[in-house]
Amino acid sequence: MSAAEPFVIGLTGSIGMGKTQTARLFAAEGVPVFDSDAAVHDLYAGEAAVLIEAAFPGSTRAGAVDRAALSAQVTGDAAALARLESLMHPLVADRRADFLAAHATAPMVLLDVPLLLEAGVPVDAVVVATAPGEVQRARVLARPGMTEEKFAALLRRQMSDAQKRAQAHYLVMTDKGLDHARDQVKMILADIRTKL
Repeated sequence: MSAAEPFVIGLTGSIGMGKTQTARLFAAEGVPVFDSDAAVHDLYAGEAAVLIEAAFPGSTRAGAVDRAALSAQVTGDAAALARLESLMHPLVADRRADFLAAHATAPMVLLDVPLLLEAGVPVDAVVVATAPGEVQRARVLARPGMTEEKFAALLRRQMSDAQKRAQAHYLVMTDKGLDHARDQVKMILADIRTKL
């Protein structure tokens, strides 16, 4: 990291751990945020659709990826999932590079990446959004269309919460309310500013 580049914070957390809300708290403090889920959503509606249809026939509708149809083709199929990731990771990496170039003069930026550690995305500090397992489970199973089987499959794809916490520079505990989480984000930013 040269003096001209922003300090890159990587935010991750397993499903249902409050990562999205934590990213919003960083954004509210003025930190530019790259949302990789939003980038995927955008790519599914645009340039990735043709590539995905070629690899997974019947997975698109009206020029955009049909998430349910694609999910039906990759869920439980490790080879299919690896094929999908090999298509999407370079496209998302390009979007991330564009974001970093667009915010090159910011003192710090945040990359909100669910599989940050699994994908080896380079960052200067790792923040993990976390909560007790029973809180995570209740949050995820309350989502529309979520089942025990889908939840188990999602957990198998991700590094465990304990593994993520072990690699974190900072933790944000998300089970004690928004004000508590906001205070933690402010403390993290204050600590990072001392390093800049």
